[in-house]
Amino acid sequence: MAIRRSRAQQSASHETLIRALYAEHGKALLAYTTRLTGDRPAAEDVVQETLIRAWRHPEVISNPRGSVRGWLMTVARNIVTDRYRAKAARPTEVAESESTPPVQRDHADSVVESMVLMDALDKLSPEHRDVLVEIYYLGRTVPETAGRLGIPEGTVKSRAHYALKALRKVYTSKSGGAARLKEVAA
Repeated sequence: MAIRRSRAQQSASHETLIRALYAEHGKALLAYTTRLTGDRPAAEDVVQETLIRAWRHPEVISNPRGSVRGWLMTVARNIVTDRYRAKAARPTEVAESESTPPVQRDHADSVVESMVLMDALDKLSPEHRDVLVEIYYLGRTVPETAGRLGIPEGTVKSRAHYALKALRKVYTSKSGGAARLKEVAA
């Protein structure tokens, strides 16, 4: 019971101490933090945080050496500095709207399209698939593709034509992506 009473008394004395600190130094602290932050609500938050830190460390406030106001101002300045550094470390937040699209678009649609396209490529014959991979994915020319696959250039052209036609048929039936295939074929 004695421990509870002493804790209750200690808590009450700390609360009284904080009230007295605010009454004596609150206006000066608020003016100082407002000058530092340039924002009254932010300055009020800093004053509140400063008083919370004083409440957590009553031994510093009740110490007869040094200035209480100096300690409070130093704590407030450190809080402002910490907030400034934390804000500078994070990228700036931008509200999304129609005029400002998100910084990074959702890539889920392109992933699904890639999966559908890969499935459609798997349905092609190996000869047609090899020609498309060489020309469109690896960026080789018709003569280069012919040399790599060991077939005539005319065969590469006709396989590419029929492979795109078959791919278009499979792909459009799965996803309606004819416009995308026209881009690839162009």
